[in-house]
Amino acid sequence: MIKVFNTMTLEKEDFVPMNAGKINMYVCGPTVYNYIHVGNARSAIAFDTIRRYFEYRGYDVTYVSNFTDVDDKMIKAAEEQGITVPQLADKYIQAFNEDTLPLNIKPATVRPRATEHIDGIIDFVQDLVEKGYAYESEGDVYFRAKKYEGYGILAHQDLDEMEHNAAGRLDDGELARKEDPMDFAVWKGANGDGAIAWPSPWGDGRPGWHIECSVMSTKYLGNHFDIHGGGIDLAFPHHTNEIAQAEAHTGEKFVNKWLHNGFVTVGDDNEKMSKSLGNFTTVHELLKHVDDPMIIRFFMATTQYRRPIAYSQNNLDLATRNLERIRTAYRNLDFRLQTSIAGHDAETEKQAQAHVDAFVTAMDDDFNAQNGVAEIFNLVDLANVYSAGAEVKEETGKFILQQIAELMMIFGVDGMAQTELLDANIDALIAERETARSDKNFARADEIRDQLTEQGIVLEDTPQGVRWHR
Repeated sequence: MIKVFNTMTLEKEDFVPMNAGKINMYVCGPTVYNYIHVGNARSAIAFDTIRRYFEYRGYDVTYVSNFTDVDDKMIKAAEEQGITVPQLADKYIQAFNEDTLPLNIKPATVRPRATEHIDGIIDFVQDLVEKGYAYESEGDVYFRAKKYEGYGILAHQDLDEMEHNAAGRLDDGELARKEDPMDFAVWKGANGDGAIAWPSPWGDGRPGWHIECSVMSTKYLGNHFDIHGGGIDLAFPHHTNEIAQAEAHTGEKFVNKWLHNGFVTVGDDNEKMSKSLGNFTTVHELLKHVDDPMIIRFFMATTQYRRPIAYSQNNLDLATRNLERIRTAYRNLDFRLQTSIAGHDAETEKQAQAHVDAFVTAMDDDFNAQNGVAEIFNLVDLANVYSAGAEVKEETGKFILQQIAELMMIFGVDGMAQTELLDANIDALIAERETARSDKNFARADEIRDQLTEQGIVLEDTPQGVRWHR
């Protein structure tokens, strides 16, 4: 039985999906006004790993993760770059896809954009107004937080303290527009800024941040679904507000289990990595300096998702050594299969299966990645002993290799048998690709690009020629 830590109850609970064999899961995606940083990638990797484990255990997972493509931060960034908000969104959605591909993050089943759901958002807000949960004030529409019974339970904070903190964050104008400092915007009037707006019953405006996820999650997964995930910093106010407005709208329980990943920290003070603090490293830049993107994936996926990750070069170097230890054992046993003999070694296969079973036990316990990867290292030790023996049985060798590869793929790490291309080899393949393109042999050119992609090499065709990075 898989157990998950539910932020709502602060307890580990048995996970039983609403529909046998199927899991509906929503994970908050990025606001696309810049390249994602390592902290953003941590959330994407953590929940991709959870999804992969559910699939390994036989579940059919519908995985929805959004793009917030209209937001005050996006309006400011678009103005600074001299482009429109939609152009900014397209730019950074493309960057997100390019930066997450080398990290082997599976595409979401559905990846909705907020601006594709404006009609649904307006209908949702109108229903809240009609039910008395929301009210219009000078073109804005606010949700009456205290009208929803149990508001703030996910945050596990004192309501009076939350109200005091909320009042301290408001300017005089917004405080005057609200009935209560705790109320939050579900629709924001354009107020003549003209940056991006849609017509609504309350005048031209745009959605509030929180309403977007309630509308998109319920559209694709239903009013009540299995799992909602995101970074722990989203528990309040974002997820707290999602619960209030969704349940006020539908009259049903919104989500069964709330899962939240821990921060990525940096520096001696273990400070949270964030754009607002200016202490972030973008994945876009990091990929240019890390030879193998699987190192980043392995580093982040093999820490239990609720624990913080200390980002440092030393920890990346440690992940590099550990991953190479696994790959070396895999390649050595794979090489020994060339001189193997047919048959099974029942005792060795029994030992391998015991490590696989222990891996499952660890991951069933709220996705305990550290204990899980420890069992992979036990498999690696077994592989080393077996490949060094006088005799290797083919079926047993293949069984061990299969188990290592399958368990590593739960962490999103592939290419166990792959050896790293040297720079000279890469340059030679790129030169061959250019020749093939000149000769209009596009099939061969595409084949070379695919070969390099499989090795973690990203090509960039520029007016000055082809650039590449790992």
